[in-house]
Amino acid sequence: MTATAPSRSPLAEAPTRAAVMAQAGSENFPVATRIVGARRRSQLLAIYGFARLVDDAGDEAAGDRSALLDEIEADLDRLYTPATPEHPVLQALLPTVRALDLPSGPFRRLIDANRRDQVIDRYPSFEALLDYCQLSAAPVGELVLHVFGAATPDRIRLSDQVCAGLQVTEHLQDVAEDRERGRVYLPAEDLARFGCTDADLRAQAPSRAVTELMAFEVNRARSLLAAGAPLIRRLEPRAALAVAGFVAGGRAALDAVEGAGYNVLSARPRPTRRAFATTFATTLWRRR
Repeated sequence: MTATAPSRSPLAEAPTRAAVMAQAGSENFPVATRIVGARRRSQLLAIYGFARLVDDAGDEAAGDRSALLDEIEADLDRLYTPATPEHPVLQALLPTVRALDLPSGPFRRLIDANRRDQVIDRYPSFEALLDYCQLSAAPVGELVLHVFGAATPDRIRLSDQVCAGLQVTEHLQDVAEDRERGRVYLPAEDLARFGCTDADLRAQAPSRAVTELMAFEVNRARSLLAAGAPLIRRLEPRAALAVAGFVAGGRAALDAVEGAGYNVLSARPRPTRRAFATTFATTLWRRR
């Protein structure tokens, strides 16, 4: 009698925890958490791991990404039962969810954002893009506030502004990468306003239309960060330092885009460590 081979979990197609966490050193969120103490840093990195896992599953995984996102959500469900999750990223998240009684809603919205990425590759307006940010970015800020015991409605509203600013900034840095994936996060109404065509976005150097469009979008992202920055004053010192780090990271990235002459078509503009440190100090001094 031939033995039946054990069935392979669908989550085997998901990115590994090692691959997910290897990206932490180069991203704004993990870098900004270095100043909050070991326990909270561990909790914040567990949240980062989930967000990164979902993003990578939606962007990079082979096969049926929508089905994989469904499997990740099913594994998320196990966090809220006596069961143990299957994926190591969710296993690492388990102690944080249970110790802090984190709500499942923000995690589910992150999954929904990546489901949207499977069927929507362009956004007609800036308002539509901000609606997407409520799924793709705002949940992370809300979870951060929960870690610090500071998730009040007024703070969440300010956090949503910061997170939208960070998400728009990331889209501006990643125009070339998104283009290769067939996605355009620059609002269609803005592309039309500045006369920016798909051919302009496929070029290796920015046309005047791209430069003017990017300058416009950079200012929008700066305004979002400025609108949310008063959150810094409403938090206890270590939480305030972390949020100042997030805001400074976004501002430094926008400075890098501007400093590159808005050329986001041939390379991803990144701030230097010195630039981040300077912007961080300025953000703390202004507290806004």
